[in-house]
Amino acid sequence: MKYAVISDIHANLEALTKAVSIIDGKQVDEIICLGDVVGYGANPNECVDIVRRRCSTVVLGNHDEAALDPAGPHQFNPIAQKAIEWTAAQLTDESSEFLSSRQMVEKKENIFLVHSSPHSPELWDYIVNADDAADAIQYFDEMICFIGHTHVPGIFSAAGRSRSIGRSERHLVNVGSVGQPRDGNPMLAFGIFDSDAWEYELIRSEYNIQLASEKILRAGLPQELGYRLMYGM
Repeated sequence: MKYAVISDIHANLEALTKAVSIIDGKQVDEIICLGDVVGYGANPNECVDIVRRRCSTVVLGNHDEAALDPAGPHQFNPIAQKAIEWTAAQLTDESSEFLSSRQMVEKKENIFLVHSSPHSPELWDYIVNADDAADAIQYFDEMICFIGHTHVPGIFSAAGRSRSIGRSERHLVNVGSVGQPRDGNPMLAFGIFDSDAWEYELIRSEYNIQLASEKILRAGLPQELGYRLMYGM
């Protein structure tokens, strides 16, 4: 099977539609989404609709969860909280129903899927370095785990960072962010995984960042959310 693995769309319709157009040219069998379909961006319902129609498996992200209950005990900074409250007010019943039906963990073939960490995913911990990854690898039995959450792509084994995946040891792969990269590269990011060849490819692409940013400003969302798209931070 050949999978496209996307994550952290954050209601960025321009980035998502570009990612899907690239995926359509890759002859993938399924699209998997690792959560945070909404939050930050200006098109939450449109992005939920695309993910609902195109993705075979979708796990819950922390921004998805927060948008369903914006008054809950979420650990967001003031800018993110404003975006969550705005998003919650925009969500249609259909979008809310879809997000609320998502699970935090999914498994298929020899693949573990989670938004944040395979260890206590409900805590929304961040895996930011090799030590974090080495600890997390202890908490799944499958040969590969795909995550998002940090918006920074990377491949890890128990021994540290890796350039590629292999069948001889388990790997944890962060596919980065479609809608809000934070590795200093503003291009959208997602992964392509071939479970037959056991190969993984990180995809980066430009998209219409200017329009995505302008929409955020026009919606009355915090202006920082629009500007940061330009810098991938």
